[in-house]
Amino acid sequence: MDKPPLPVWNKTIILKSLPPQINGLADRMIQKLEDMIRRFCAYGLEFKNSDGLTHDWCTLIPALELAYKTSIHSSTCKTPAMLEKGWNPRLPYDTLKKDLVDIHPPASIFKLMLEKARHHENRCMQDSFKYAKERWDKSHKQPDFNIGDLVLVSNLNVNNIKGPNKLKDSFEGQFMIKALHGPNAVQLELTGELMNKNPAFPVSLIKP
Repeated sequence: MDKPPLPVWNKTIILKSLPPQINGLADRMIQKLEDMIRRFCAYGLEFKNSDGLTHDWCTLIPALELAYKTSIHSSTCKTPAMLEKGWNPRLPYDTLKKDLVDIHPPASIFKLMLEKARHHENRCMQDSFKYAKERWDKSHKQPDFNIGDLVLVSNLNVNNIKGPNKLKDSFEGQFMIKALHGPNAVQLELTGELMNKNPAFPVSLIKP
């Protein structure tokens, strides 16, 4: 006999109890975006024009998205818009001449509102990036490995070691470092069951 279907509320609880499977880089990126949006909304940006209409973060949050897409990231040295589309978007006020005398009043007010929104969102982005960097630097330090050092290798991506997984050690070794590939990767002299593996490993998967 088939089991009766679960009620809707039970399905909701089961779905919410299973977190999405993402890697650490994506998780840190999501945390950074959440912190940036939280700063933009919490610390309040409010603009009232000459007609008495008030614009707050609800109507100005698309400007935050634009500012993020047009900001240069230190990891790629390019903007997300340039990497995704091949060009950086521009707003009308980017080409509006400041020395014009006959600017329509609503247009100048709209330009002023967007400029204030841009300054606010840039400050939120910089504060968010600075906070994320401080958190990362507090719990991580630059590895200091030299050629000839003996290190242990993580079994995270190794699946050819014999025996039950529960009885395997988290790290194998020791193996000698043959070469350094920049500050983030090393080449090891592998032996035993790891002899046929690629000898290059990121420093995050080795330890002294």
